[in-house]
Amino acid sequence: MTTSKGIVYLIGAGPGDPGLITVKGLECIKRADVIVYDRLASPRLLDQRRPGAECIFVGKQPDRHTLTQDEINNLLVQKAGEGLTVARLKGGDPFVFGRGGEEAEELARHDIPFEIIPGITSAVAVPAYAGIPVTHRDYTSSVAIITGNEDPTKENSSIDWSKISTGIGTLVFLMGMGNLPAITRKLMEHGRAPDTPVALIRWGTRPEQQTLVGNLGNISHLAEEKGFKNPAIIVVGEVVKLRDKLRWYENKPLFGKRIIVTRSREQASALSQAIERLGGEPVEFPTISITEPDDYAPLDRAIANISSYNWLIFTSVNGVIFFFNRLRTLNHDIRDLAGVRICAIGPQTAKALRSMALRVDYVPAEYQAEEIVQGLQDKIAPGARVLLPRADIARKVLPESLAGLGATVDEVTAYRTVAGSGNAPLIRQMFERNEIDLITFTSSSTVRNFMAMLNPTDPAALIGRARVACIGPVTAQTAIEMGLPVDIQAKEYTIDGLLQAILGYYSR
Repeated sequence: MTTSKGIVYLIGAGPGDPGLITVKGLECIKRADVIVYDRLASPRLLDQRRPGAECIFVGKQPDRHTLTQDEINNLLVQKAGEGLTVARLKGGDPFVFGRGGEEAEELARHDIPFEIIPGITSAVAVPAYAGIPVTHRDYTSSVAIITGNEDPTKENSSIDWSKISTGIGTLVFLMGMGNLPAITRKLMEHGRAPDTPVALIRWGTRPEQQTLVGNLGNISHLAEEKGFKNPAIIVVGEVVKLRDKLRWYENKPLFGKRIIVTRSREQASALSQAIERLGGEPVEFPTISITEPDDYAPLDRAIANISSYNWLIFTSVNGVIFFFNRLRTLNHDIRDLAGVRICAIGPQTAKALRSMALRVDYVPAEYQAEEIVQGLQDKIAPGARVLLPRADIARKVLPESLAGLGATVDEVTAYRTVAGSGNAPLIRQMFERNEIDLITFTSSSTVRNFMAMLNPTDPAALIGRARVACIGPVTAQTAIEMGLPVDIQAKEYTIDGLLQAILGYYSR
């Protein structure tokens, strides 16, 4: 049955870590025409939207609202009424103090189809990321989730303080920092011991997560002393004692580090995933994009005469991918490479070739052109023909040095490196707010395009306290020439080598 009306998915986006979105929630984001999102929903989830999807921020803060709740309700009705698929992203779970019930009621009143996609509530996930289980057989078998927004001093409270104070093992108050002194006082007035452990967890599951531990008697003073404010949750109960033993997230080596990844969107995932595994937050800012050559004719001629070459040298995984895609397009296959020796620059390039059942004859121990040529000088005889399919903007050192050995070198463009599609205004804002800890550069082109996209008058002033990590000396030299200080340089010029250098820096 078809309908002219759209549909609204009320999606729990989780507490902040974008990895905590449900599979179903992510699927809805990917197919939505419109995404209506809150302040506590991770902006990185928006990267999963389809091209052309509209994004509307409706976030609320304690001191101001972008839209009122009634305006949000009307917006959902309006967009779905236009026949659009709407993903309503709400922090945590939409039905746990998320006002999802009110939005669903409004949709039902207008006969708008909707679905509820439950999310991981901050009441459970945030304590878990701080090493606090909300239940534990040795401590308590009961937990209550309570709004912290209600003023405990009001005459007709919806909270039965006499029962929850001593009748529930673990109490989790959401968004209650503004009422913290009154909450703790009410609990003690109704029988909860002043020495009951309390944890305040701010920005839980995110790199800036902070945890403050005290007890009912002193936590308000500690919070005021430390300037601890929303968004935070309050956990009251003996389970807080387990934090010292069970804390895991804050122990990760890159915890708290927000790291810019400047690789192309196609290549960024490996580095981003590794940063996440190590506890950091990758911020993908693709400064380059990999695309087809303007003219395939030189590559096509080389492929047509592939048997005439003695050596085929690949300098990157991209070169492998684009070369063999073109080989297949021209109705050739790897049998045409019989008798051609293959050199791969870097272990990942070699891995890409071996995945196609090709034997790699030589993998240099060093990945700079000068060292590569030195390793090949006993292997490439004068007069040998060498094919070098690679990027359009690659350095000329390698083909010139090979020619110096007496080889005939055909350097052909297998792919182009062009400017990326990163959100420069957002990155600039993050630098201004000192929200970036580290910038990673994996090639000279990522450095040049980073500078071109942000166009700073003073590069060092732009990045502020952020550190710079480069994959190797050529990239580092480019960064220095463009006015960026280089703090970290990989000894092995690979993504793994870059990560090891970063870990080494922060461990010191």
